[in-house]
Amino acid sequence: MRRLAAWGQEVRYTDGVRLLEVRHLGLVPYDEALALQQALVEQRRRGDVPDTLLLLEHPHVITFGVRAHGDRTHVRATPERLAAEGVALVDTGRGGDVTYHGPGQLVGYPILDLNPDRRDLHRYVRDLEEALIRAVSRYGVAARRIPGLTGVWVGDEKLAAIGVRLSRWITSHGFALNVNTDLRFFDLIVPCGIADRGVTSLARLLGRPVPLDEVAGAVAESCAEVFERRLVRAESPVPGA
Repeated sequence: MRRLAAWGQEVRYTDGVRLLEVRHLGLVPYDEALALQQALVEQRRRGDVPDTLLLLEHPHVITFGVRAHGDRTHVRATPERLAAEGVALVDTGRGGDVTYHGPGQLVGYPILDLNPDRRDLHRYVRDLEEALIRAVSRYGVAARRIPGLTGVWVGDEKLAAIGVRLSRWITSHGFALNVNTDLRFFDLIVPCGIADRGVTSLARLLGRPVPLDEVAGAVAESCAEVFERRLVRAESPVPGA
């Protein structure tokens, strides 16, 4: 797909459609992904990069959103068990409570400028949910929202968690979709602080492993569709590489 506009104050095709550049990063330590997001937020604010979607996996890590405020009561595992399992603990600036990231889980970090026409936090979260619902529907999975709860659900089990941050309407953080995730790691926590509902994955629902790259492609296409962007594939995984 040929770009018709150079980077500048606004990155667009000549037909007026904004770009969504997707970057597949593979397995990335959480702190490195966080630093990359922070850099991209500033680059997006300056107009140096287009709207960007980072798709990746993390090594085992438990992250805490602002709702947790340093509270560790939703971590069920002892420090000794976390160390034995190789699971790190990280406080973040995203919304939400506690969640787990690990191999086999597709993590998406959209760096989007919601100006001028999408400046609505609730709409943004619902749009992320919609993109994920559309993506998994390609596999015959009928996911849904649950009123009053964030994320994407199948029955009473969470398939995807969402926790976002906005800085002057530039987004960061995002979603975690369980594809081939080892769901036993969620036993280490009370996922999202919700004790009476479970967690599931595409692999569990379909009874087979699902290629992560294939799911990443479906999610990227659904995000571009929902956010009305023109999808482009980055020539290199990391900006500037």
